[in-house]
Amino acid sequence: MTMSDVLTQIRAGLRARADAEFRRGVENFFREPVDAYGVRAPEVKAVAREAWGEVKEWPEAALAKLAAELWKSGKIEEAGIAILIYRRRVKRCGAREFRLFERWIDRYVGNWASCDGVASWLLAASIGNEPALIGELDAWVGSRNRWKRRAAAVALLQEAKQARHAAAIFRITGALLEDPDDMVQKGVGWVLKETYPKKPAEVMAFLLPRAARTPRLVLRLAAEKMTAADRGRLLRRD
Repeated sequence: MTMSDVLTQIRAGLRARADAEFRRGVENFFREPVDAYGVRAPEVKAVAREAWGEVKEWPEAALAKLAAELWKSGKIEEAGIAILIYRRRVKRCGAREFRLFERWIDRYVGNWASCDGVASWLLAASIGNEPALIGELDAWVGSRNRWKRRAAAVALLQEAKQARHAAAIFRITGALLEDPDDMVQKGVGWVLKETYPKKPAEVMAFLLPRAARTPRLVLRLAAEKMTAADRGRLLRRD
């Protein structure tokens, strides 16, 4: 199949599965404007599987071009398919792919779902394969792009779950701890929440001295997996 054929197949598959009522629900769910077909997640995955069967042997440049065309459509489901295609090749993700995913965030990402799909799976996989890429995230914390700042934290989600690179997690989340944007705050709180189960003492030592100047949203999210005692210590002002 040519690229045009694959794009036609993907779009026909999404239109065939679209539900107008579900589309309205999706578009109302996000605070940001979202353009949707109205296809539920399992069906989006089915379309992605069909597409993968056609493109899995394609060279890197062709895959990247296909993904760009999907992102350019502005449809949230097409963005999801670009992400799902690359999730099937995460073992090969490294510095080159990290740069590609960064360009997606810079150029196309406009909502938390797309941001988290790129950051928590693709950027995270690149970092898992090449940990030195964590150093690239330091420059992101000062970006004017809220999604890039959120991604700087969420890209470390898998490291948090695996209890790896705690110092880097605290460095990045510490730089974002007072960010005024609630979308960034939610990303920071999420990563700290996932860090806590295997590093409870370290998370408490990090958060307690900073609690007075940390947004309550961050603290409440970070506390979700804490013991009752630690949660009480952290949220005693609630």
